[in-house]
Amino acid sequence: MAIFARSFSVLALASALSIGAAPARADLMDSITSGFGLFGGGGSKYTTEITPDIPPDDLYNAGLARLKARDYEGAAKKFGELEKQHPSSDWARKGLLMITFAQFEQPKYDDAVQSAQRYIGLYPNSPDTPYVYYLAGMSFYNQVPDVMRDQQSAEKALDVFNQLIQKFPKSEYVNDARYKIQVTRDQLAAKEMNVGRFYLIRKNYPAAINRFHDVLGKYQTTRHTEEALYRLTEAYLAMGVTNEAQTAAAILGHNYPDSQWYKDAHALLKSDGLEPHEHTDSWLSKVGKTLHAI
Repeated sequence: MAIFARSFSVLALASALSIGAAPARADLMDSITSGFGLFGGGGSKYTTEITPDIPPDDLYNAGLARLKARDYEGAAKKFGELEKQHPSSDWARKGLLMITFAQFEQPKYDDAVQSAQRYIGLYPNSPDTPYVYYLAGMSFYNQVPDVMRDQQSAEKALDVFNQLIQKFPKSEYVNDARYKIQVTRDQLAAKEMNVGRFYLIRKNYPAAINRFHDVLGKYQTTRHTEEALYRLTEAYLAMGVTNEAQTAAAILGHNYPDSQWYKDAHALLKSDGLEPHEHTDSWLSKVGKTLHAI
């Protein structure tokens, strides 16, 4: 993991803990306990103990050791102590970064996302912020379910990966983010196709057409574009809207002439005495021009 390859500079932090009020508090408790004998033992005195702060590099190394042992929860706790004991320091930033990583590895994806969001809010210009975006995106990506279920995780992953690319276009994580975007877009398109087919089978043609339109409008670079054009041919023809059916088939043939979906669309039109023909006043014709440019 790249996170361990990085060299983190060790800051020399001098911190003095102010405990001026402690002696007075201890004296007060002495008089109370000795006067009323609450704790027995012939009026033994109440004493306060101050637990010294652990040096930040010791806490950090203890967290790394727990990571190595795959004790991710224990590692997160150790890294959390950096922020508690050394707030407003670079050690606190490093601790939050490693908390996010430990939660991701555990995995506790929802916790990792929350920690990532906090890190981005506190340290938007940190050299490690692109990596934190990547961890957040992967936390959503790893929760993407099959296309039969709600795709909220896919939508969130897509959003985070897009932010990563827009804000940090030279980041080392951009190439993988682009790949994950394509996979996620394909997943979202598959969901739309699945719902569209559901409506098509039940002859709810307007609802089906809306879904197939979404595939072409939002996810036209995915592998579902060919089928979406065929299904539009099928749905429009079933509704008797022949000009749109012809246009969908014509665009399909222009962009994918060797596709089996085009052959099926051509045969479907021919069975109704029609041929593929692009009507330029159609919405599909405008979409077709963007397909030509891809």
